[in-house]
Amino acid sequence: MPDTLICSYMCGIVGYIGRRQAYPILIGGLHRLEYRGYDSAGVALIGDDGALNVYKTRGKVEALEHFAASKDLSGCVGIAHTRWATHGEPNDVNAHPHVSQSGDIAIIHNGTIENYHVLKEALLAHGYSFRSETDTEVLVQLIDYIGQTNGCSLFEAVQEATRQIVGAYAIAVIDRKEPDRIVAARRSSPLVIGIGDGEYFLASDATPIVEYTDRVVYLNDDEIAVLECGKPLHVVNTKANAESRIDIQRLKMSISELEKGGYPHFMLKEIFEQPKTVGDCISGRVAADGRSVVLSGLVENRERFMAAGRIIIVACGTSWHAGLIGKQLIEEFCRIPVDVEYASEFRYRNPVVHPDDILIAISQSGETADTLAALELAKSKGAFVFGICNVVGASIPRATDSGCYIHVGPEIGVASTKAFTGQVTVLAMMALALGRMKGTVDDDKFTRVACQLRDMPSLISKVLKLDGRIRELSKIFTYAHNFLYLGRGYNYPTALEGALKLKEISYIHAEGYPAAEMKHGPIALIDNEMPTVVIATADSIYDKTVSNIQQVKARGGRVMAIVTEGDTTASEIADYAIEIPEVCECLSPLLTSIPLQLLAYYIAVNKGRDVDQPRNLAKSVTVE
Repeated sequence: MPDTLICSYMCGIVGYIGRRQAYPILIGGLHRLEYRGYDSAGVALIGDDGALNVYKTRGKVEALEHFAASKDLSGCVGIAHTRWATHGEPNDVNAHPHVSQSGDIAIIHNGTIENYHVLKEALLAHGYSFRSETDTEVLVQLIDYIGQTNGCSLFEAVQEATRQIVGAYAIAVIDRKEPDRIVAARRSSPLVIGIGDGEYFLASDATPIVEYTDRVVYLNDDEIAVLECGKPLHVVNTKANAESRIDIQRLKMSISELEKGGYPHFMLKEIFEQPKTVGDCISGRVAADGRSVVLSGLVENRERFMAAGRIIIVACGTSWHAGLIGKQLIEEFCRIPVDVEYASEFRYRNPVVHPDDILIAISQSGETADTLAALELAKSKGAFVFGICNVVGASIPRATDSGCYIHVGPEIGVASTKAFTGQVTVLAMMALALGRMKGTVDDDKFTRVACQLRDMPSLISKVLKLDGRIRELSKIFTYAHNFLYLGRGYNYPTALEGALKLKEISYIHAEGYPAAEMKHGPIALIDNEMPTVVIATADSIYDKTVSNIQQVKARGGRVMAIVTEGDTTASEIADYAIEIPEVCECLSPLLTSIPLQLLAYYIAVNKGRDVDQPRNLAKSVTVE
């Protein structure tokens, strides 16, 4: 029977070495990483007696705690992991950490070892046996084999093993024969080291670290780090075979941002944070009088943007929807042609990319593997690459030529909300700033839009006051089996985003369409059991959208319409209407998306879904 490759995406890594007991820190870190999505969890400790103790189980971190409660949990050195399998059935054996045949070495791993099968065959020939189906176990056996064959240190064995493997990885390795160190390495998968007082913390992102230190080092590709209690951090670049310069950065994250703050779910908290997060996004960038918008990434690269023949936006999921809105903004204000591509498709064809193209890569996490690969492809063809991300120090911001952070703070809920509005806000600011540079937007229009952007936090706050009404409306639609979302112009992507939110967290089938395309197929689905959500705000094609609502109603469909305050036409035709403040057409997605987020949230809650950790989904896909 052929081997089944078990790999992971957006798994969680935690490590600790110091003077404290490691287990409470590791378990707390795994809880912080639960938002990433996972199906099993495990921990490896070098106990006070020098034994390597490994405990792992399928299920939640809580299940691991229960399983390990009666075990030896001593030790000041340990590693822990939450794993999300992309192939094969999750079980206790495939869970991380994995242990070498000698019983000395334990490893945790995010990513995929592409040549694992060749390595496994070679190790089998040398007498190694395997308990699991994972590529990760092949790696720990390889490290063990190299160490025993060459009589070298753990660091040297890991260094040689990483030269032999093909693929993406972030790993942490411990050896009971070298109980005073953790060896960590990365390639195309994130890894961050927290520096404490004579102690080190290790994680796949900063959330498990912020509780203990604000001093961090982000490992770069092909770097290996040695973490030793009370000793300076040692980092080597394996490609250059040289010491790496250690760049210590300060975290700007607070522990309160990682708590629910009294809300039942992170998603609801993050929906209600949007007045603040959009305010933080525009702070210092949009002038109080609306007469200027300044983004340093554009100012510093003015000539490149002025000479751009085309802009290509690459993204996945919600970020792709933001990119569709960005296309319309940039083409309207800057008169530059814009293509929006799924990053996963862009990287696997032979796209036409010119040296005067600018590629904008959008990713909340800054770690999305397809988007990272797409931007590397564009760079190889000479394009200038600009990143729009949320997480400082992530892989995409470090790989781009320039960029802009959205500054919305940690987004824990898997279904993106505040990151979407942050991305759209940055794209709107880019369009305004570049349009002013190029002279393609007149002063009156520029100031009008910039002033409304400046006022957006208060406008979003006003929309959030509709929470109670939307909660009540959600009860009417909770048991629908299908939904149709319709929008036009700037709000067609918003309709796509609304449908995605409902699918992600309620598991109700939903589709988004341009409203005018409904009669080219989807109208056949309309009946009184299929609700239709229509975004019908006052804009240049309002009358056309009203006509689409009438077509749905004529076929017995039930309509919930998002309309502008004071609307007297669409709201009377629709069964239910949600009124939002009047705003210019190009910024309307920042308001129309809020009721759709709340509707999806409350329907999911009514159905008893795990809103923050929906099935089969992870916060970000970091490998294929």
